[in-house]
Amino acid sequence: MIYSVDLRTVGLVVGAVLLLAHLFAIARQGGVQKWLQAFPRSRPIGTVLIAIAGIWSFFLILNMDLGEFGGLRRFMLIAIAAGTYLSWKYMDEFLAVRALGMLALLAAEPILGAAFLRPETSRLLVVVLAYAWIILGLFWVGMPWLMRDQIAWLTSHRARFQAAAWGGVVYGAAILTAAALVWR
Repeated sequence: MIYSVDLRTVGLVVGAVLLLAHLFAIARQGGVQKWLQAFPRSRPIGTVLIAIAGIWSFFLILNMDLGEFGGLRRFMLIAIAAGTYLSWKYMDEFLAVRALGMLALLAAEPILGAAFLRPETSRLLVVVLAYAWIILGLFWVGMPWLMRDQIAWLTSHRARFQAAAWGGVVYGAAILTAAALVWR
């Protein structure tokens, strides 16, 4: 395991973030919809997200056991730094979406690691979420215009947006409840 984090901590963090983000989306629906529609082409947000993804990847490779590829660590670190910079400099189209996809892929690993070999069936709440992030992350990195289309579909009807936001509230509350009462 790369990360040493327990399922309860993961559940509390992920559940709280889901719950608070979706409650905010309900409370400020108009502003959140406008922000979401501007997100895919936002260069400043893309800059921050690609920097976070690059730093996370850099420290991940720096600290993980690479086994027989340990001799390539320096090359990988240079490649990550160069790739992050070149992505930021030359990837004008949908930088924020691609960077968010990278972060979704990176974030799924500690969640799956924390849930690995746990007996509770409720662990599937975070496992399903992690796999959804993996699938979406792969699509957002490879075909970033899909997020623009997903956002357009989600924000095109008020009821659809509210249903998604309330679904996120319920899912976050379920994860928080499981983390507080079941996962030890």
